Amino acid sequence: MKKPIAEFIGTFALVFFGCGAAVIAGMGTGPTAIDVLGIAFAFGLAIVAMAYGIGPISGCHVNPAVSLGVLVAGRMSVGDFIAYVIAQVLGAIAGAAVLYLILSGKAAGWNGGLGQNGWGAGYLGEYSMTSAFVFEVVGTFLFLVCILGVTHGRAPVQFAGLAIGFTLVVIHLVGINITGTSVNPARSLGPALIGAAANAKALGQVWLFIVAPAIGAVIAGLLFREGCVLSPDE
Repeated sequence: MKKPIAEFIGTFALVFFGCGAAVIAGMGTGPTAIDVLGIAFAFGLAIVAMAYGIGPISGCHVNPAVSLGVLVAGRMSVGDFIAYVIAQVLGAIAGAAVLYLILSGKAAGWNGGLGQNGWGAGYLGEYSMTSAFVFEVVGTFLFLVCILGVTHGRAPVQFAGLAIGFTLVVIHLVGINITGTSVNPARSLGPALIGAAANAKALGQVWLFIVAPAIGAVIAGLLFREGCVLSPDE
């Protein structure tokens, strides 16, 4: 159970730190407020921390799309994939639940948001569903290209955590105003489920943040399969 427990903790940390920065620090004013750059770095640095903390145990996927890409690339078993996804979803739900508990103690100013992903009228840049879908597919694909490349046996793995974390920062800088940036079905599902009472729309839109990242991950995984286009020469 070491690997699933590590994935649970890692995904918990990603949601707690990333979504927590977006909602708690993002609600601040003056010196306590952070902007898009701060939120992007919160997600990216959470991945860096977990990459070095749990990476030696589970590889620090903390994302069902990453696990799917690794599975398609032929680098993990179906059994491990299922265990990872269950642990990741539970970790994201737990992270969102702890955030809810903390935020519910705020005297005023909290509208029930937990950093849910979405699109359309009233959501950040008010981008269309097509824009959201395209971004999530492309963002996840590029994220997996980085992950599958830097974690190959011939890559300098001591820098993998930094490369992956900073790639996630860049993806968030582009995507926060479009979808809030998911590229991670668990990260989207946890806050959507826990915050459903205050924001039922997010739960109704969560399908896109499952389907689109899965498509991007499968494409990247296929390209990195042994003997395929991006598979490094041995």
